[in-house]
Amino acid sequence: MTNYWSVDPSRGTGPGPQYLAEIAAGIERTNELLTRVLAEVATTPATHAVFADAGYVYAAAGRLVTGTEDRRTFELDAEGLIEAFIDKARSIFPDSRLLRVYWYDGARRRIHTAEQQGIAELPDVKVRLGNLNANNQQKGVDSLIRTDLESLARHRAISDAVLIGGDEDLVSAVEAAQGYGARVHLWGIEAVGGRNQAEALLWEVDSQRTFDLEFCKPYVTRRTGYEPPVEERAVQGPAPSREDVRFVGARVAAQWLGSRGRASLAELLPGHPYLPGGVDQELLVEAEALLGLSLRGHAELRRALRDGFWDHLRAQL
Repeated sequence: MTNYWSVDPSRGTGPGPQYLAEIAAGIERTNELLTRVLAEVATTPATHAVFADAGYVYAAAGRLVTGTEDRRTFELDAEGLIEAFIDKARSIFPDSRLLRVYWYDGARRRIHTAEQQGIAELPDVKVRLGNLNANNQQKGVDSLIRTDLESLARHRAISDAVLIGGDEDLVSAVEAAQGYGARVHLWGIEAVGGRNQAEALLWEVDSQRTFDLEFCKPYVTRRTGYEPPVEERAVQGPAPSREDVRFVGARVAAQWLGSRGRASLAELLPGHPYLPGGVDQELLVEAEALLGLSLRGHAELRRALRDGFWDHLRAQL
């Protein structure tokens, strides 16, 4: 049996020389291991990825350059714009390598269109598809972005994430990625009056950047000779006021509360001011039907809609 302790009448009882030597050896091995780890980290290049909500890009760029969000009325040079995004990221992160660009779009039954197929064939680009409903509204795109952003951050596959979008539903993904140590940078396209990105999203990210008309104009071209169907032209008019949209939000809240009951209200309140994705989508669809136009690209009006919804619910307490 090894004797780690010695008795010295002049010093009392304490650890023996062999015990101290083993501690010193252990500390030395630990220091060597830490040195190797730090050296490996120092030589591992930083990595970034770009997460682009195509619906936001089309709507915001279309409105900025041509005055409309209707994708049928203009052409977007997606290849050129994606390359411009890659170049911009390269200049901002000079010591980082690109993992890939994730391009999130919607399609009927998640079947690629010819345009989406062309984008998917671009190098360093992965197209991820959500669904399109009967009103040409994207379904499931935000959840795809959240899943990819959180997963890559969790596995330390990226150190920086460029997020091109504006929906408030992305706040939880930003928070989760930051929790895993990734920095999230929000890029947007200049809005024609007001904002097209949720304030809550702007508050959470690590940095912000906005691309102006001069940047976007080379990639957007108006199609000649196209006219929307008469029934669509009839419902598309000037954007409603914030108060009009707020009133519609309260109206939808009254309908929601009448069908779900106060028990559902109690479950919803702890999340204020955020709405679960399903409830938020239901609110948006019902409001757009009542208003007769899409709120896509109108972040300020969508916030007013949520405010009206919450105002009515909280008044019932």
